[in-house]
Amino acid sequence: MGFERVQELLDGQVADGRLPGFVAAVRTGGTTEVLTGGTLAVAGGTPMRPDTLFRLASVSKLFAGALTVALAEDGVLGLDDAVAPWLPELAGPRVTCRRGGPLDETVPAGRAITVRHLLTNTAGLGWAQDLGPLSEAMYDRGVGPGAFGPDLTPDEFMGRLGELPLSGQPGETWNYHTCADVLSVLLARATGRTVGELVAQRITGPLGLTDTSFWTPHTDRLATCYLPTDAGLEVSEPPDGLFAGPRPFESLAAGLVSTAPDVLAFLAAVADGGGPLFSRDSATAMVSDALTPGQLAVGADFLGPGRSWGLQVAVDVDDRADPRRSAGQWGWDGGTGTSAWADPARDLVGVLLTQRMMTGLHDSPDGFWAELAACAGS
Repeated sequence: MGFERVQELLDGQVADGRLPGFVAAVRTGGTTEVLTGGTLAVAGGTPMRPDTLFRLASVSKLFAGALTVALAEDGVLGLDDAVAPWLPELAGPRVTCRRGGPLDETVPAGRAITVRHLLTNTAGLGWAQDLGPLSEAMYDRGVGPGAFGPDLTPDEFMGRLGELPLSGQPGETWNYHTCADVLSVLLARATGRTVGELVAQRITGPLGLTDTSFWTPHTDRLATCYLPTDAGLEVSEPPDGLFAGPRPFESLAAGLVSTAPDVLAFLAAVADGGGPLFSRDSATAMVSDALTPGQLAVGADFLGPGRSWGLQVAVDVDDRADPRRSAGQWGWDGGTGTSAWADPARDLVGVLLTQRMMTGLHDSPDGFWAELAACAGS
């Protein structure tokens, strides 16, 4: 099956200066195609190739869910285990008396935070638009969400985060991002290994992926990351920047570097039933709606109409909200201009990696997915 119209759409975005370049990888009907266009940098001479590296930002969260599920199958931890034995910083947390209220008006948490709470973003940790002083305090302490991962060590991160109250009782709320960073620390402490070692042993190794890691010595293949401004695209992260050497915090929330074919192979493995990562039951659990109506009500404004959350992955539950979606479609987008989704109803798995950071809805890859869905349905 050809995706000429998808190629034309993306080439047009390069031609009009919206994107310096892109790599897209698509699998449908048992056939895989990789589309490329543009260059690694604005006005740069090096063309995009299938093995071009990109900063995944929040697409890393899909790996967080899969790695946790894999280690649960290994018996390292249980999804309903309390996290306090590994994360004493979160033992006996306080909770703000009201969401968005003062940080000095708190009550004790009514239950322990569990691994499942972290997977589903319902621990009371994380960012939301209505958190007021708590959101400000997170950024002041360097533990707020970011597209490149924390600049702290894991112990520093947990120490600062643990000083703050939760925004809601564990299991009764939904916030974004931070739970995946906390999972990074939890999994490392539970196993005595680095997160990079765990990703290699349980995800990239079994799948034969060679270009997914938390940093890269191959900076000649790493695309420059740009922030769109009124003056044009400005460099946000150069190839010889944060990802050119080991990071202090290996973040499963936003820290991975990878290629479109690698991310596609990972998504396809989960979509095909989990092998060789974990069982079909675990794969199904990861990409199924895991939120109660009450939890979803808190996160609905962020997630958008017809969308819920599984185990560190978004799940579409109502295709009436957007004709480009199918109920059961799952995946997520990253703030560095990355997008990765699987649509079982269309037998479609797709990945789009670009260098244009997302600053609002106008930066979303909706056009790509609409054209891809149309091609897959033709």
